[in-house]
Amino acid sequence: MRLVLRAKFLVLGIAVLLTPASFAGCSSAQQPATAQLPDNRAESSRTGTSKTSLAPATGDGMTDSDSNKTSRPASGNALQTATFGAGCFWCVEAVFQRLEGVEKVASGYMGGQVDNPTYDQVCAGTTGHAEVIQVTYDESKLSFATLLEVFWKTHDPTTLNRQGADVGTQYRSVVFYHSDVQKTLAESYKEKLNAAGAFANPIVTEVTQASKFYLAEAYHQNFWDEKGSGSRYCQALIPPKLEKLKKVFADKLKK
Repeated sequence: MRLVLRAKFLVLGIAVLLTPASFAGCSSAQQPATAQLPDNRAESSRTGTSKTSLAPATGDGMTDSDSNKTSRPASGNALQTATFGAGCFWCVEAVFQRLEGVEKVASGYMGGQVDNPTYDQVCAGTTGHAEVIQVTYDESKLSFATLLEVFWKTHDPTTLNRQGADVGTQYRSVVFYHSDVQKTLAESYKEKLNAAGAFANPIVTEVTQASKFYLAEAYHQNFWDEKGSGSRYCQALIPPKLEKLKKVFADKLKK
């Protein structure tokens, strides 16, 4: 109940902040000519490097029960899990890694019908999976309500199956909930944001029960911090998101 009440108060602030002009997301107008990528975002197009020069796919799969096992941080509070899809997981990962209370962010795939999907398969748009990030966070430092606020503030949830030049169901906007509380909060936020006219167009974000989470290949993990400087795709899209994050959520960031 306390979380739902918190959502009601925070949503008013989101409605003010969420305007089309405020986006640091992947709108086609923000893409330089070199960033107009094909739907499958071939690795050579996104990074300027050959995929064969990167680490091979691990094919590791994690079930939802595996990824959502309760552990305890130093503070003694149980860690919680949240899973979001908001376009390219490189961009989304870089945002959520910087929040105080986030213990871990893993890039991967969820919501499809193929076991152990590879990056190439997901990019082809035939497996049903979305590119997602799975966040492990300390609830004593960071609430799910705040995670939702950051989620809706840092991408465009009104474009169906696309973020800017990235087009396909694998780039859909989605909240994969891990509990009834998360489901209620996500649906409530979405409803109130639409009612408040926070965006010029209706929010199309899916609110779907979490399913099996497949960890993406090793070279996708911590991509911006380790490899982003060599990627024109990342350089065009991620710095504006991080600047917006610093301005709007300065008090929520790691020191």
